[in-house]
Amino acid sequence: METPKNENFRDSIGTINEEGGRSWVYPKKPSGRFYKYRSYVSYLLLAFLLAAPFIKIKGNQFLLFNVLERKFNIFGFPFWPQDFHLVVISMIIGVVFITLFTVVFGRIFCGWVCPQTIFLEMVFRKIEYWIEGDRNKQIKLDKQEWNAEKIRKRITKWIIFFIISFIIANVFLAYLIGSDKLLGYITDNPLDHTSTLISLLIFTGVFYFIFAWFREQVCIIACPYGRLQGVLLDNQSVVVAYDYKRGEKKAGRAKINKKEDRTISGKGDCIDCKQCVYVCPTGIDIRNGTQLECINCTACIDECDTIMEKVGFPKGLIRYASIDNIEKKAPFRFTPRMKGYSAVLFILLGVLTGMLFLRNDVEARILRLPGQLYQHKEDGIISNAYSYKIVNKTTDEIDDVSYKLLSHKGKIETVTHQHFEVPKQGLAEGSLFIELHQSQLKKDKVKLKIGVYSGDKLIETTTTNFLGPRSYR
Repeated sequence: METPKNENFRDSIGTINEEGGRSWVYPKKPSGRFYKYRSYVSYLLLAFLLAAPFIKIKGNQFLLFNVLERKFNIFGFPFWPQDFHLVVISMIIGVVFITLFTVVFGRIFCGWVCPQTIFLEMVFRKIEYWIEGDRNKQIKLDKQEWNAEKIRKRITKWIIFFIISFIIANVFLAYLIGSDKLLGYITDNPLDHTSTLISLLIFTGVFYFIFAWFREQVCIIACPYGRLQGVLLDNQSVVVAYDYKRGEKKAGRAKINKKEDRTISGKGDCIDCKQCVYVCPTGIDIRNGTQLECINCTACIDECDTIMEKVGFPKGLIRYASIDNIEKKAPFRFTPRMKGYSAVLFILLGVLTGMLFLRNDVEARILRLPGQLYQHKEDGIISNAYSYKIVNKTTDEIDDVSYKLLSHKGKIETVTHQHFEVPKQGLAEGSLFIELHQSQLKKDKVKLKIGVYSGDKLIETTTTNFLGPRSYR
């Protein structure tokens, strides 16, 4: 792709000035077709993000990521530590999906779906436009002295930003500890839960810092996704792109002159109004080509289309296009690399679907007590001691639970009660003894198959090893 003569922009970040300090970005308030569509998507995602921890399916929170208690709910399905392999596969699927989407459409995830962009552009910046005005008014306010007007506007903005950050922190905490527990903390005396209150204030401070000050630096500096574009994008990737062939032509870009015939002068359709730069939330010039700072938010597309319409030129000078489309007018095609990522994605989805169908709602494990040998009892009975653990992943209590040997004739005795209960979304654990007659032992170590019953209903099977003396092999 043709590149601009001045390549200095590739050696530095647009939000850092020559002295190494922060160059504050004052983006112009966007408007247009894509911005309207992006607003609809953002409002739906905002509603989902705020409501997801409070939605329940069969008593399970829709989304829960309780790392401390190792409880995870994804789309209403509970995942325990025993299901960690499913969580790992789900995460790999997410990475492959984002990778495939990036190969095809560039960094569109950042501009349309990423929570950072949604909250910043659709919540905090809109409040800023409402209080301080558009780009020029914000620049003027920032330069003026601290008079009554500036103090009033800034304090109002900061208070609203803090309140919204506090709400976001509460929702974020609901994802981590559960909405029921959070609501319980809210209704109780806050001083009775000082550790939670401190955590909440820390999260509030982090979100306030990100959305009030750090802002687009998250996308440019902190997030590694932008740097992945250099590896994932190719000439067939559809990104927000400037059609330099049409915009520059032979004589380059130039200001509009109504008396001039640009077809004769050879000047491009770009009138160098710089509105695409002013509206960019990361402060870049899209005319320099694809850059890591670009989040494919389409604000420059809308702004350029508006200008083209005003001057009577065709729209689409900045548009969704691939390099091959701009240089060779080549249509989009599904490349072998895209097919490869798609194949991997479908295989992983198939594996995950199969594992979810094979996943049991009840999981039992019986292990021999470490360091314990078998015991001889009367009439040739050999006894082994075990610990057991039953995990109930459902939202219903399991009553009248007992064990029965399925593979051998023998007896199982639990230390406490022969029949017990397993609480909903909880576990039961304890100790038990398994007794077999020596005639059952063909060798010194045999595998037993054990059934877990709720009343007369078999709800799970498990296996364990039984040790006996070598003399009975």
